[in-house]
Amino acid sequence: MPLFKRNPFGHYLLIKKWLIRILGVISHGRYINFNNLQIEGTEILRNLPGEKVLFISNHQTYFADVAAMFHVFNAALKGRDDTIKNVGYIWQPKLNIYYIAAGETMRSGFLPKIFAYTGSVSIDRTWRSAGKDVNRQVKNSDITNIGKAIDDGWVITFPQGTTTPFKPIRRGTAHIIKTYKPIVVPIVIDGFRRSFDKKGLNIKRKNVLQSMVIKEPLQIDYDNESVNDIVKKIEFAIEQHPSFLKVLSPKEAEEYLKEEAELNKQREFWN
Repeated sequence: MPLFKRNPFGHYLLIKKWLIRILGVISHGRYINFNNLQIEGTEILRNLPGEKVLFISNHQTYFADVAAMFHVFNAALKGRDDTIKNVGYIWQPKLNIYYIAAGETMRSGFLPKIFAYTGSVSIDRTWRSAGKDVNRQVKNSDITNIGKAIDDGWVITFPQGTTTPFKPIRRGTAHIIKTYKPIVVPIVIDGFRRSFDKKGLNIKRKNVLQSMVIKEPLQIDYDNESVNDIVKKIEFAIEQHPSFLKVLSPKEAEEYLKEEAELNKQREFWN
């Protein structure tokens, strides 16, 4: 690798590699020592092409979810079957892994800015800013950058755009799928909300069983399926359709049903 080679976003790959190495070693124990990360489906990762892959997942913390995926992806590509034991896999990480994140989150401090260099595609949310509800237009540059990342490698996105369970899927994710036609791989995670704080930086509870299930790519007719059809597929694929509400506590279910109508208006990416 040339010493000063950059990715499409101008980040030096050598710096990115060392940041992933250091952060990977620091974070490894959070998933294998303090808690137990159970993984399924890593063989699917090894059968994927090196680019034009979009991972869709439910979301439980700001940073711990993505960090776990970086570990699982790199371990799988180094031949680990459903395990992240022996952190040596992080020495030569896959450098074209990206994740879509809110720009205000990634600019909120020194540590998030470091995280951003490892692969963030930062966007301005259209429905919320600085803790307040907003209603603004999608920035074309954000969409272009997402497409640039998809064309270059693997991209992780959380189509609900929130760590709260069972919130509506942003229609923008379906538009991106129809526009750039990536292979779409669903991931379902659990246990991160119980083991970490909301940001995913501090361990809240130890000996929690965390899980990550990687599913087969979705079958999508990019030209003929509607945005609504794709949204519905995403809801079921990441197990966030209302029919899965039976797994919530009564209090969580009541809160979801109460807020669903309002959130549907607030969280649409496109009309």
